[in-house]
Amino acid sequence: MAGLRALWLLAAALGAAGGHPQPCRVPAPPGPSPGPTVRLGALLPPAPARARLRAALARAAAGTGTGPGEVSLPHSLSLEVVGGGPAARDPGSLARWMCGALAGRGVAAVLALPRSRRELLQLDFLAAALQVPFVSILDTRWALGCSPFHFHMDRQSSPEALVDVLVSILQANDWQESSLVLCHPWDIDSFLDLWAQRSQLFLRTVLDLGYLDEPRATRYLQQHGDRVRSLSSPVLLLGCDLHRARLVFQAAEELGLPLQELHWMLGFPLSLSELQTEGLPPGLLAFGEVSRPPLELFVQDMVGLVSQALAQAAQSLPDPAQLQTSGSCNERHRAGSESPGLFLARFLANTSFHGQTGLLRVENTALVRPEQQFRIWSLRRDSQGVPTWMTAGTWSHGKLELEEVVWQSQRQHKSPGEAAEGARTRLRVVTLVEHPFVFTREVDEEGNCPAGQLCLDPGTNDSAVLDALFEKIGSGNGSVPQEYKKCCYGYCIDLLEKLAEDMAFDFELYIVGDGKYGAWKNGRWTGLVGDLLSGTAHMAVTSFSINSARSKVIDFTSPFFSTSLGILVRTKDTASPIGAFMWPLHWTMWVGIFVALHMTALFLTLYEWKSPYGMTPHGRNRMKIFSYSSALNLCYAILFGRTVSSKTPKCCTGRFLMNLWAIFCLLVLSSYTANLAAVMVGDKTFEELSGIHDPKLHHPSQGFRFGTVWESSAEEYIKKSFPEMHEYMRRYNVPTTPDGVTMLKTEPAKLNAFIMDKSLLDYEVSIDSDCKLLTVGKPFAIEGYGIGLPQNSPLTSNVSEFISRYKSSGFIDLLHDKWYKMVPCGKRVFAVTETLQMGIYHFSGLFHVFYRLVLPRIRRKKKFNYWLHTSQKIHRALNMGTEERKSQQCEPQPRSVPAPAQQPWSALRREARRVRFQLDKAPPEEEGSPPWHPGNGRPPQPLDRAAGENELRELEEKIQEMREQLRAALLRKSELVSVLGTAKGGRALPAPLATEEHREER
Repeated sequence: MAGLRALWLLAAALGAAGGHPQPCRVPAPPGPSPGPTVRLGALLPPAPARARLRAALARAAAGTGTGPGEVSLPHSLSLEVVGGGPAARDPGSLARWMCGALAGRGVAAVLALPRSRRELLQLDFLAAALQVPFVSILDTRWALGCSPFHFHMDRQSSPEALVDVLVSILQANDWQESSLVLCHPWDIDSFLDLWAQRSQLFLRTVLDLGYLDEPRATRYLQQHGDRVRSLSSPVLLLGCDLHRARLVFQAAEELGLPLQELHWMLGFPLSLSELQTEGLPPGLLAFGEVSRPPLELFVQDMVGLVSQALAQAAQSLPDPAQLQTSGSCNERHRAGSESPGLFLARFLANTSFHGQTGLLRVENTALVRPEQQFRIWSLRRDSQGVPTWMTAGTWSHGKLELEEVVWQSQRQHKSPGEAAEGARTRLRVVTLVEHPFVFTREVDEEGNCPAGQLCLDPGTNDSAVLDALFEKIGSGNGSVPQEYKKCCYGYCIDLLEKLAEDMAFDFELYIVGDGKYGAWKNGRWTGLVGDLLSGTAHMAVTSFSINSARSKVIDFTSPFFSTSLGILVRTKDTASPIGAFMWPLHWTMWVGIFVALHMTALFLTLYEWKSPYGMTPHGRNRMKIFSYSSALNLCYAILFGRTVSSKTPKCCTGRFLMNLWAIFCLLVLSSYTANLAAVMVGDKTFEELSGIHDPKLHHPSQGFRFGTVWESSAEEYIKKSFPEMHEYMRRYNVPTTPDGVTMLKTEPAKLNAFIMDKSLLDYEVSIDSDCKLLTVGKPFAIEGYGIGLPQNSPLTSNVSEFISRYKSSGFIDLLHDKWYKMVPCGKRVFAVTETLQMGIYHFSGLFHVFYRLVLPRIRRKKKFNYWLHTSQKIHRALNMGTEERKSQQCEPQPRSVPAPAQQPWSALRREARRVRFQLDKAPPEEEGSPPWHPGNGRPPQPLDRAAGENELRELEEKIQEMREQLRAALLRKSELVSVLGTAKGGRALPAPLATEEHREER
C-alpha cells in the first residue's frame, strides 16, 4: 500500500510541475437533463491497433439494441464511449490523462488494455483512487490482488479450464490415476491443490522440468533414468509444448521404455499450426483451443458486459444520472456514502453476458471468465502408415463430446497390429441408387459380390427388420432372400470404403426403403433424413444435397462434390426443306457466284472472238468455234470440279481469266465444304431455355411439360423460390432421375425438360448412346453433396477432416475421373458426326428445280434454227431433230428392212445436213443447184478473182491427188477382201461416195 501511495504522490508532483495549478480538476458536468448520457472510457494502445479498436468500440456503442448479443438500455439512458490514450505510458502521463480526459468527463467505467504488469498495477491504483470500475483485457495471466473496482479478463486459458479438460479426458478413458511430468514453472503445490479441488483423480508427480532450460532438462532426464522408467500409463505432460515433450520421448526411448505401450497426453493447449508428427509416438493425445476470437470481438463483448451492468443499475436508481462520477481527481468521497462507481461495481460483479465470443461471466467478484472451447486430437496412422492427427472429441460448456470411431480405437490402442478386427466399430449406412454415385447389380449364385459391397434392398426402413436381416448375414446361415441382396458400387461406395479404411470402422449398407432423399411430409421426415432421425442409420452416403431445411434436423460433413441444378432437354430431328443444300452459303453469295460465272463466261467469249488467235471463223483456229455456250460449259465444269469435254480458250487473256476463275471456284468450294458441318448441326433442334428464369418455365404454353424428382433438393428449391412453377410441375414429377430421362426420350416425348442436379444430368448425357440429350441454360442453385449424420454426431468433424484431406491429396479428383471420363458422348463428338450424314432429302430442292421448272420450260419452248452463234452442237441437234421428225412422218418405213434406193438419198441428206463454211467445196451433186448460205451469216462478199482462181486451182490439184490415193487404197482393199474371202455380199462403193464417206469418217 505504501508503494501505491508513493506512486500517487509522484503523479501529483509531476502534474504540479507541468505548469497547471490544478491539472486534474475540471469543471463538473452540467446537471442531469432528460435522457442523460452515460460515458464509458477506454484506454487504448498506441497505433496501429488503436484505429481497429476504436472502430470496434464504435460498433459496440451502436449495437446497444435488441438484437442477439446486444444490450437493451432504458429509454431514458444512452451510452457514449470515450476512447484514447496518453502519448507516453509513464505513471505521471497516465494519471494526468486519466483525470483530464476520462474522470473530468464523468465516465461511469473504464475499459483498458494494459501492455505490461507495471501498467496493470497503475490501473489498479487509479481505479481505487478514482473509485471508478476498471475492466482490463489481458493477453497474459498476471497475479493481481482482489479489488472491488478493478475487473480483469484473461484471454489465455485459465488453469481451472485446463484442469477441467484434462479431468474429462482421463475420466473418458476410465483412468483413475496418472503419472505427471511438469514442464511449466508453476507452483506445483498450488496446482495440485487446484487439481484436488476439481477432481478426485490421483496425480503422481514423477518429473519436474519446470525451472530447467533445455540443456539442463536433458541432463536431468539422463541422470534420473530410474524416474523415467517408473512412468506408468497414462502419462500427463503438463505444460509441455511439443519441443519439450520430444525431450521426454527421446529420453524414454533411449532408456528402453516402449513408447507405444504407454498412453501419453499433452497437458498444454496447442494451436492447429503447432500440430506436428515428427518424433511423436502414435496414440498421443493433445488438445487446444480452436477458433479463438480476435481482440476486437472481446472489446465489443466487454462493452456489452458493462452496458448490461449499467442497464441493471439504472433500473435500481430513481435518477440514472447518478451513475456518472464526479469530475475531480482530488476530491475525497464522504465517509459512509456509497460512490456511484462502487454502486456500479456491485452490479458488474454479478453480471453475465452472452456476446459474440460466447458467454462472459464474472467469478470471484473481479475475474471475467470467457467461454472457451477445446478440441482433442489423437495421433493415428492412416491407411498408408503415415502419422496423422485426428479429432477425437470437443470440449465446450464443461462437457466432453467424443468422436466414437476415433475414441474407441484410441481406447483399444495397445501397439500396432494388436487390435482385433472384431473390436472395430460397426456403423449402419443408408444409401440411394443414383448414377454414377451408387450403382447396383445382382449378386452371384452364392449370394456374394465379386466386386463392390454387399447391400440390402428390403424396401423398408424398419429398424427391427434390418437388424434381423443383418444378423442373419453376419451369422452366415444364408436365410436372407436372394432378391434382397444387391452389389452396390460407384463413386460414393469408393469414398465410403476409403473412410472405413482410414477411420477403422466396419459398415452395414442398405438402400433406403422409400427411394427418396427426404422431405417434410405429413408431419414427418421421409427418405434418408427420416432414417437418420429415427436412428435406423448412422450415416447416409449418396448424392445427398446439403440444403437449409435438412441442415436444421441433421448434420452434414463438408461437401465432397460441388454441383448445381441444371435443365436437361432432348434434341429433335427436323424435316429438311428442299433448299437444304444451299444452307452453307447465304443467298446473296449464291447470286454473286452465278452472276460472276456468267460474267466470266461472257468476257471469255469476247476475249476469244476479239483475239486473232481465237477459235472463230476469222481466227487461226477456225476449225472450231468458241461460243458463249462453250464458255459457260467451261465455267460450270471448273465450278463443280467435273472433267467434261470442253473447249479451252486460245488467247492469253482468256486463259488468264480462266485461271482466276479456277482460283475463285476453289475458294468457294472450300468455304462451302467447311460451312457444311456447322450448318448441318442445325438439323438437330432442341428446346432453347436460358435457365430457371426462362419464360417457358414461368409461363408454360400448352403442351410444354417439365418436372423433377420427388422430394429432392431440386423440388425443394423450386417449391421455395417459385411456388407457382412448382404447382404446375407437380403432375410431371418422377420418382428417380432415370425415370425422368426415360420420359424425355420416349416417342412422343412425355417431358420437354427435366430439372435435376447437373452432376447427375451430365452423367446421363455422357452415357446416352444416341447422343440426343444435352443440358441447356445457365446453372443455378449452387449446392454440394455431403455425408449425412444424425444431429450432434461425434463423427461429423472427423469425417469432414478426412474429406478435406482427400480433396487436397487428389483422391476426390481420381474418383471423378474414374466415374465421369470413361463415357462415349461426354464431349458430344458423335452428335456432330451424325448430323454430317447427308441424304437425298438434303438435295431434293435441286431435283425439284431442274425437273419441275427448267426441263418443262425447255420442252415447251419453240425450237430455234438460229443457234450457231451460241453453240454448233445445239444448233445441229435442234435442226437434226426437226428434220428427222419430218422425214419420219413422210416415209414411215421400218428401219429393219431399209430400201436399197434410200442409201444414196440418205448419204446425200447427211451431206446436206452438214454445216459448211464458205471455204468448203460442195459435192458434185449440188454444183448445179443454187448456192446455199449458212443460216447464221450474210451472203459471202466477193473476193479477188485472180487470187481466188489460183487458190481454187491449188485446191483442185490437192483433191485430185487425194482421190488417186483413195482409189489405189480401195483397189488394194478389194484385192485383200477377195483373197481373204471376207467380203461376201459386199459391193464396192462408187468413187465419189467412197471419197465422201472417207471425208465423213475423218
